[in-house]
Amino acid sequence: MIKTNLTALSRKYLEKKGYYVEKVEHFEFYTKRMHDMLDVGDLLALNGKELLLVQVTSRGHLASRRTKSTESEKLKLWLQAGGKFLLHGWDKPLYRWRLKEEEL
Repeated sequence: MIKTNLTALSRKYLEKKGYYVEKVEHFEFYTKRMHDMLDVGDLLALNGKELLLVQVTSRGHLASRRTKSTESEKLKLWLQAGGKFLLHGWDKPLYRWRLKEEEL
């Protein structure tokens, strides 16, 4: 449930910045697990100038997602091909959602 809400927040944020955004993670019925694009991406965003793959998580899990992403051979190929990769970490300290965005 939280994952869906955070993904929706990132989607809305990117759309406001002028990107077309598609969700690229999917649910595997047999294993009952979510699978990310290239094992690291939840959203694909493009605006005619750049192509972004975005991993969405809570702010508290940014470090573990960063480690997983930097070790990914598939992500290395994505970056070599000219794609960009962003980590979106969300938290809500009081009444408003807050984003920490990192580019790898």
